[in-house]
Amino acid sequence: MAGANLERARELIDAQYAQPLDLDELARAANFSRYHFLRAFRRAFHETPHEYLTRKRLERAKELLAESELTVTEICFEVGFESLGSFSALFHKIVGWSPSIYRARAWEMRKNPLKFIPNCYVIKHGIPVPDAAD
Repeated sequence: MAGANLERARELIDAQYAQPLDLDELARAANFSRYHFLRAFRRAFHETPHEYLTRKRLERAKELLAESELTVTEICFEVGFESLGSFSALFHKIVGWSPSIYRARAWEMRKNPLKFIPNCYVIKHGIPVPDAAD
């Protein structure tokens, strides 16, 4: 039963990741006290509810950066962050690149995927490389 309640709280995060969520609301969804919920969630999913929520938001931000024409600011708010500065800093810390650099790399990868495959792998596996003059 406890597992199903924790899963219900995680599904709430999945469905409403872009909305402000607080620990008390999530604990109520799981029928736990605030502190018991926090401990049980971490034990079950190996991250805190906040870490899970942040990861979901950043995953969605990466998708939007790679696939949409939305600005970085629009994406920041679309995925539930309230500050562009904190979004950009956290994105850089977790992903390793700023949102704009991540987007540029994702778009370049779509246009020229072979550019990102190491030459040793291309040679070993006989991947045909288009002629530069084409």
